[in-house]
Amino acid sequence: MASQQTLDEVLPGCTICVVRVEGDDALSRRLTSLGFWPGTAVEVVRRAPFGDPTQFSLRGYRLALRRSEAVRVIVGQAAR
Repeated sequence: MASQQTLDEVLPGCTICVVRVEGDDALSRRLTSLGFWPGTAVEVVRRAPFGDPTQFSLRGYRLALRRSEAVRVIVGQAAR
């Protein structure tokens, strides 16, 4: 895995750490309020048949994000 990539590029079954959320608009604030904080472990659970949306697991719950939303979350190395 590259040192940093966007959340939409991570394959199902992988667990990674959030580095940051890009932007300073309503979407980036919403992603932060949903728990995408630096250092948070995020597991990519599964992707819809046509690739959008993708289900993620973080902080004890699951949510689905569209690719256009997941691209705003920058992730780094695998979570430990």
